[in-house]
Amino acid sequence: MAYADLLINTCTTQRYTEGAADDYGSPVKTWANLIVATPCRWSTPSNREVKYLAEVVLADLQLFLGDVDVTAQDRVILNGLTYEVLSASQRQDGVTGHHMECFIRVVK
Repeated sequence: MAYADLLINTCTTQRYTEGAADDYGSPVKTWANLIVATPCRWSTPSNREVKYLAEVVLADLQLFLGDVDVTAQDRVILNGLTYEVLSASQRQDGVTGHHMECFIRVVK
């Protein structure tokens, strides 16, 4: 069975972009879709602590994607919920990048 066959869910990845300015001239926080309906698979980690910025937080889900462009601070929309990417690690097959493994938590 190929790795792609294991990716039984789909999600949308988003990245922060500077949009129009607000009344004070500061950029408004907007999110642009990077990849829509990309194959993925999620699982529930058990008490996985992830260092995110200056704090340690618990991840809600572990997400596996193909070899796509996703980084910490991106967002993922999965099953109608929006998650922030706490960490994104590229896993290799011994020669090149194979897939991405991310820990995510729901945006409150």
